[in-house]
Amino acid sequence: MALGPVEFLALKFPEERIPREVVEELTALVNGGTIRIIDVLVARKSADGDIRVIELSDLDPETLTALDPLVDDIMGLISESDVRQMAASMESGSSAGFLLYENTWATRFRDAVVNTRGEVLFHERLPRSVVDSLLASAAEAQGTLAS
Repeated sequence: MALGPVEFLALKFPEERIPREVVEELTALVNGGTIRIIDVLVARKSADGDIRVIELSDLDPETLTALDPLVDDIMGLISESDVRQMAASMESGSSAGFLLYENTWATRFRDAVVNTRGEVLFHERLPRSVVDSLLASAAEAQGTLAS
């Protein structure tokens, strides 16, 4: 199976459940063809500090019902030991979702570029702090121009 760009995302939440709103937005991304989930694990850190790593099939029925249709074939690429290591810094009583996903929108776009003999000259993801700084500078410049 050929994969397009793949990203790993770890999200931490202050409760022991992943909020429904997050699952709903993830569902919209999958159903809209924006991403394809390759692997997912959940970690929960109990009040006494024990970390439990949960596979998709071991989730509570409500979360499983919401996530199961989103995942075609779990590939088991996320390491439980990596998840445990990241979850060790979480606060007690919290949870985290670990997601490996393919940017299917980028795969389709890449195919269109390749099919027309185009080439990527440069690509880099900008950190949020850099974008915020650029936006603040642009707003400041607009304010100066308006004066």
